[in-house]
Amino acid sequence: MAGSWKEAKKQADQEKLPQVYHDCDSDRYGACGQGEQQGAFKDGVFVEHRCICMPAHLSAEELVAKERIFRHENPDW
Repeated sequence: MAGSWKEAKKQADQEKLPQVYHDCDSDRYGACGQGEQQGAFKDGVFVEHRCICMPAHLSAEELVAKERIFRHENPDW
């Protein structure tokens, strides 16, 4: 896990993963493979988290800007 888009991008580069994400429910960032779900187990059941997932080839600045636009356009998400 990472604490920012910049750290998530670094993780993706190191692990050669195609995507980075911001888990909005746990407020953590990270890198993942295509179609990988983020979440947690609760009472033995996997609960998927709401994540903003983007290609790892974008710059940290682009990731921040795209998330800002998404949150502005989807304030209740």
